[in-house]
Amino acid sequence: MAMKTKQRRAKIEPTITRAQLMVGGSDRAFRQFLHDTLAFTARLQAVRGQLGAVIGLSGTQYTVLIAIAHLSSDDEKVGVNQVAEHLHFSGAFITIEINKLVASGLVEKQTDTEDRRRVVLTITPKARDRLNELAPLQRSVNDIMFRSLSGSDFDKYRKLMSGMVGAADEAITMLDYNGAVPPKGSGR
Repeated sequence: MAMKTKQRRAKIEPTITRAQLMVGGSDRAFRQFLHDTLAFTARLQAVRGQLGAVIGLSGTQYTVLIAIAHLSSDDEKVGVNQVAEHLHFSGAFITIEINKLVASGLVEKQTDTEDRRRVVLTITPKARDRLNELAPLQRSVNDIMFRSLSGSDFDKYRKLMSGMVGAADEAITMLDYNGAVPPKGSGR
């Protein structure tokens, strides 16, 4: 006869220490928030990819193209570094994506007349037409995805998200500095 053993639940240490994020002394709500955030982010990436595909681009190319379009609509000269900073990507990565958009005839690069070391980016009429054709679908999708936000919610979350991106960059730097991620092939 098999002996029944009483299984004990092993205590899992909390993943946070900030009291503001604990509910009833537990990090369960925080972890659910993280999982919901990851799920929303994955779906946001999928939507971005599908919107890009509608106009023949990858999700990243679509994001870079629309960023250039919107940044340049303020009558500013838009450069690679400005796009990279706006999208929170490296300048090298954005340069690669911009070169693909240039090859597709969707972005033009010109030397800045005031600073010959700088390149000014503009979207082409072809790109503007594609973005304008996409806009009705894009509006419908965004209205559905963000329908749970009120105006005050949006104002609050947009400010919070900006700070959270900066904090995430600090956390990555801390992890890199502490060697928390083992090198590939280390067997850990």
